[in-house]
Amino acid sequence: MVFWEGYISDELMGTFAPVVVYWLYAGLYQLLPSLDQYRLHTRKEQEQKNVVPLPSVIKGVLLQQLVQATVAGLMFLVTAKPSSSSLAQPPLLVQLIQIAVAMFIMDTWQYFIHRYMHQNKFLYQHVHSQHHRLIVPYAIGALYNHPLEGLLLDTFGGAISFLISGMTARTSVFFFCFAVIKTVDDHCGLWLPGNIFHILFQNNTAYHDIHHQLQGTKYNYSQPFFSVWDRLLGTYMPFSLMHRQEGGFEARILKKIT
Repeated sequence: MVFWEGYISDELMGTFAPVVVYWLYAGLYQLLPSLDQYRLHTRKEQEQKNVVPLPSVIKGVLLQQLVQATVAGLMFLVTAKPSSSSLAQPPLLVQLIQIAVAMFIMDTWQYFIHRYMHQNKFLYQHVHSQHHRLIVPYAIGALYNHPLEGLLLDTFGGAISFLISGMTARTSVFFFCFAVIKTVDDHCGLWLPGNIFHILFQNNTAYHDIHHQLQGTKYNYSQPFFSVWDRLLGTYMPFSLMHRQEGGFEARILKKIT
C-alpha cells in the first residue's frame, strides 16, 4: 500500500515523482540560511568561479527533466503490465535486491560514460564541459548538463538500471527518487553534521567536490552511489577535509598530480 494508490498509476508516479523530489530537495538547500560554517567553498569563490547564472542553470535542468520524463513515460508504456497484476509486488527482500542491482548498474553505466566524456576531447569540449561550468557545485545545479549528456548519462542509465534489475514501476518510484536525492546531495556544497549520506557513502559531497575542482577533473568519476570503479581502475583521488580559517571546510587533494 502506497499513498498514491487509487489516485495515480505507478507509471505516472515513476515518471514525475523524481522531478518533484528534485525541486523540493534542491529548493530546501537553496532556502537554507547561509550556513557558511559548513560550506566547502566560500560565497566569493562561487560567484567568481561559476560562469553560468542561476536562471540558465534552472532552464538547463528543466530541459533535461523534460527529456527524462518523456523517456520514462515511453519506457513505462512499453513495459507496463495489465492493470490486474500491476499492483502485485514481489517480497520486500526481492525489491531490496533489485534496488541494489539497479544501483550497481547505474554506477557502472555512469562511471564509464562519465569517464569517456572526459577522455574524448570533442565530447568534453562540446558536451560535458557544460556541467563543469559550475566549478563550485550547488544543489539546484546537480542536473545542469548538456541535453545530450543528460540523455546518455542519466536518462539511459536510469532506463537500463530499471530494465536489467527487473523492478516494478512502483519499486522504481523509490529507487529513482532516492537516486535524485543522492545526486542533489552530492552537489549541495555543504558538509552538514549528521548528514546520513556522508555517514553511509564514501562517494559524497566532498568526494564529488574533488572532481569539480580544476586539478581533480580526471579523478573521482564515480556517481551517484559508490566509489568502487574509481578504486578498481585507478581514478580514485584521496582527499582530506580541512577547516578553513575564515570558516567552513575545504576538500583538499592529498596525492600529487603529475
